[in-house]
Amino acid sequence: MKKTLIKNAKIVTDGVTKEGDVYIEGDTIIEIAESISAKNADTVIIDIEGNYLLPGVIDDQVHFREPGLTHKATIATESAAAVAGGITTFMEMPNTNPQTTTIEEWESKMAIAQRDSHANYAFMFGGTNDNLKEILKVDTSRVPALKLFLGSSTGNMLVDDKEVLREIFSNVKLRIALHCEDEATITANFKKAFDKYGDDIPMDQHPVIRDEQACYISSSSAIKLARETGARIHVFHLSTGKETALFSNKQAIVDKQITSEVCIHHLWFSDEDYAAKGTFIKWNPSVKTAADREQLWEALLDDRIDVIATDHAPHTLEEKSNPYTSCPSGGPLVQHALPAMLQFVHDEKITIEKVVQKMCHNPALLFDIEKRGYIREGYKADLVVVDTNNPWTVTKENVLAKCGWSPFEGVTFKSRVMQTFVNGELAYKNFKVSENKNAQELSFVR
Repeated sequence: MKKTLIKNAKIVTDGVTKEGDVYIEGDTIIEIAESISAKNADTVIIDIEGNYLLPGVIDDQVHFREPGLTHKATIATESAAAVAGGITTFMEMPNTNPQTTTIEEWESKMAIAQRDSHANYAFMFGGTNDNLKEILKVDTSRVPALKLFLGSSTGNMLVDDKEVLREIFSNVKLRIALHCEDEATITANFKKAFDKYGDDIPMDQHPVIRDEQACYISSSSAIKLARETGARIHVFHLSTGKETALFSNKQAIVDKQITSEVCIHHLWFSDEDYAAKGTFIKWNPSVKTAADREQLWEALLDDRIDVIATDHAPHTLEEKSNPYTSCPSGGPLVQHALPAMLQFVHDEKITIEKVVQKMCHNPALLFDIEKRGYIREGYKADLVVVDTNNPWTVTKENVLAKCGWSPFEGVTFKSRVMQTFVNGELAYKNFKVSENKNAQELSFVR
């Protein structure tokens, strides 16, 4: 069994940062102490020289496009980009081709990940207007959540039958992850824009078409239904200040029936960036105003928002070069999410402990993940070494996502992911992803 000793670390976990060493045997953290000596001659000693040691990031919302859309991305390519960004665990969405709405298709994805993934993996099961019987068959110890699209997005998995939605909310015990946008509002707004501009709708109209009201109508009605039925829901990618009032910080995350997340792009960009970034920041829900962004930050910091995720959703440059009406929404983010959040730490917008809470601890708690998300004895050795004073600039040449571009191109981050360990094995070091894969399927304690 491999033995690894990480020395001279600033260990960030459980809300504090402390200096010390971490001893690992196989895939498990065995000991954490101020100073640990090598147990025997074959212990691999890694001195990280006072850099930060974080738990591996758990990203609860990614689109890795396999099967069916592998010209955009694959589980192999995107999980490699993920470990380069300090993400050791991902939960992937069901809007692939075919969709992950049957046990057979879910098992097919699991087999691909077992063979190809660089990061630990789980796959959400997709809900539709007619697959409740299949949903009720899922093994809740292996599936993180049910995913429902209440607004149309890539893959056209819209659940728009209100009676079906009530039935799902009433019968499903899993947490239900939601994309909340009101389709009728979006359709009406799009018609106005198309009547005015035709196919040449300016990109800055995206937040006008997919506006605050579309988000609020959908998320507020979903929360109302959850309270009526007792369903546990997690509202993905909040993008408006108005929605933040729907969520509470009065309970610990493990006791919350209704939780929420915010994504990197909604914390970083605003509608002022459409002029420079154009289609590169076209997401669903849309990037909205600077005032919305500030209210999202307020809710994140006071714990009304529970999780930070990426919604990593790559498309090719060719696809992103299309006019508004045929340009897909989404972009690659897993490689740059943690460096982006650490940039905010530099700017004193958030503490590093809070970043770890929202990106590591809370996803583990929210989805009942077994022994991950913390640096604790007995937990899996998913770890990230970060140098917070080692600037680097994002260029096309160092983007690892298969699509080959990033909305962060040209940005110089002050912090760099130096090493990433997945289950005790070195998965990434200094811009190089290991060819050896040591990923594991997630297990959920329920």
